[in-house]
Amino acid sequence: MKQPNDVFNDFQQKMSELFKNSPAKDLERNMKAMLSQGFSKLDLVTREEFDTQTQVLVRTRARLEELEARVAQLEQRLTAGGTSQD
Repeated sequence: MKQPNDVFNDFQQKMSELFKNSPAKDLERNMKAMLSQGFSKLDLVTREEFDTQTQVLVRTRARLEELEARVAQLEQRLTAGGTSQD
């Protein structure tokens, strides 16, 4: 007696073979090509590119905050020193 997984795998294999030589497979290929072409016309990015840019933005934001704090310190020193020149 076959196990349920074996029956499912056999069914899946037979369906794949059936679709491989049928117009449905051509239709699937054509739809994939059409969707691919449509997506390429849109300004989409991959998830990897999005994640990379997110990391760059996080680092840039942290650096900006550091520089803002440094400028604030320098401005305080400048105003605390008054108009005295060295």
